Amino acid sequence: MGQMVKLKSNDGFEFGAYRADPAGKPKGGVVIIQEIFGVNKHIKEVCDGYAKDGYIAIAPALFDRVERDLELGYSPEDQEKGKTTRAKLNWENSLADSQAAAQSIRDAAGKVAIIGYCFGGSVAWLGATRCNYDASVSYYGGNAADFANEKPKCPIICHIGTEDKGIGPDKVEKIKQGQPQVPVYLYEGAGHGFNCDHRGSYNEAAAKTARSRTLDFLKQHIG
Repeated sequence: MGQMVKLKSNDGFEFGAYRADPAGKPKGGVVIIQEIFGVNKHIKEVCDGYAKDGYIAIAPALFDRVERDLELGYSPEDQEKGKTTRAKLNWENSLADSQAAAQSIRDAAGKVAIIGYCFGGSVAWLGATRCNYDASVSYYGGNAADFANEKPKCPIICHIGTEDKGIGPDKVEKIKQGQPQVPVYLYEGAGHGFNCDHRGSYNEAAAKTARSRTLDFLKQHIG
């Protein structure tokens, strides 16, 4: 459904992005932020899904700052490669590239939300606190607790599995205490990456419930 496009960040850096457009008039736009596996088949499918729901969806290739066109699978080797690549990024560049993606669709979409998964869930949190999105959705963002003292400028919700070993009860509590107005949805029995149907940690029930809540949230704040 979608296609790769080229974008330019505010510092002149050119990078790729996957964009999917709805069949009719868009309800709004969503910037989809990748896991540590790049803009791979799954992230493209996520964009296609939101396009079918009526939104312009765009996923900036944040890893282009380190290695262009990197698409990883979910083997232990790929996970290690993803972690190593992600460690070479900084939040400022990731936010700038995400904002460039948002700006590229804003005229056509109107209101724009940011939705991130894993590493992207942390970017989505910072997008809410530091940028100008109309809404934000953070799926199991491991670093969100590190920035729990930063107040969001737009509505935000968080999805976290109770069996996520990277986001234990202490981090969940830190987010809740830092920003008590932010809904934090917990999914019993779900682990990290529960939304990704390409991973062993996929949890169909949790993924469906989280997506339903996300769509309701988008309808309320985006259109």
